[in-house]
Amino acid sequence: MGRAFTAAPLLLLLGLLALGLGAATANVGDSCSTGADCGAGQWCFDCEPKLSGSHCVRSAATNPFQLINNSLPFNKYAYLTTHNSYAIVGEPSHTGIPRITFDNQEDTVTDQLNNGVRALMLDTYDFKGDVWLCHSNGGKCNDFTAFEPALDTFQEIEAFLSANPSEIVTMILEDYVHAPNGLTNVFNASGLLKYWFPVSKMPQNGQDWPLVSDMVASNQRLVVFTSISSKQSSEGIAYQWNFMVENNYGDDGMDAGKCSNRAESAPLNDKTKSLVLMNYFPSVPVKFTACLQHSQSLVDMVNTCYGAAGNRWANFIAVDYYKRSDGGGAFQATDLLNGKLLCGCQDVRACLQGSGVVCSA
Repeated sequence: MGRAFTAAPLLLLLGLLALGLGAATANVGDSCSTGADCGAGQWCFDCEPKLSGSHCVRSAATNPFQLINNSLPFNKYAYLTTHNSYAIVGEPSHTGIPRITFDNQEDTVTDQLNNGVRALMLDTYDFKGDVWLCHSNGGKCNDFTAFEPALDTFQEIEAFLSANPSEIVTMILEDYVHAPNGLTNVFNASGLLKYWFPVSKMPQNGQDWPLVSDMVASNQRLVVFTSISSKQSSEGIAYQWNFMVENNYGDDGMDAGKCSNRAESAPLNDKTKSLVLMNYFPSVPVKFTACLQHSQSLVDMVNTCYGAAGNRWANFIAVDYYKRSDGGGAFQATDLLNGKLLCGCQDVRACLQGSGVVCSA
């Protein structure tokens, strides 16, 4: 009896320690040695030369559907977007030829989606009698610019949508596929067609999109845009610039205080297009400086593009190396956009009553 009694408090203490109760919660910006030192949705990262040593920075997005609601139109939310989502550091060659081209991301597409990315920019090409994802130029894929068959990435997206029945994914295709029904065949083979959001339900002349809750209820949770206008009629794939405006990409899109449309897009203040896409990545991706770009300058551009788009907040914010930052990075910029869209606050968490986050307009 006596031995069991004295052991009980020790066992209770050990149990509490195992659960992590009483342990301090790491905050963004705290020093760290490994990821274990950081809290949920953070990773340990060294943004040199701005920070001295490694610090906890954001690694996951806030989900506005779960935090607030999914009962508003699709165009009333903002979605973190990865530029060239498939161009992943260390992706092995699938052609047997060493790859000589740029990369833009570090995580698999699956990890990007699991971390809260909800829109993927993909470059699709005719290659080897199939459709491949390539980081090329001149509209031609080569052995040394090819990343992988598009089917592989499309299957990752299908697996995510299957496992997450309340989520919506947008695919924005820079499209060089000219084989008849080439893209349709890959969408069919991947199983993605069952989630297809049809062009017929996309709004014309600037009206609101359907409610997210209705898109989820009908299981039409994949929104796809192509850069080839003829495919809207031939394959039922929406021509991107019929439905959204987009700013310049590359260095032109990062010029402080300026936000103008890319050549293919209508002017940013054209409100007949219900969606706004904001690019913020350099012409030549540089992994080691990405964390410096995903700082106050990114937030400043969000505000600049708001004015340029006729006082409309961006729905998509596209970046390279999406997890690299000096703190909140692209995740915090997306929280700002959702806060503005949902309740007029600087942070989406302030939209939730009782969150303790102060709403600043």
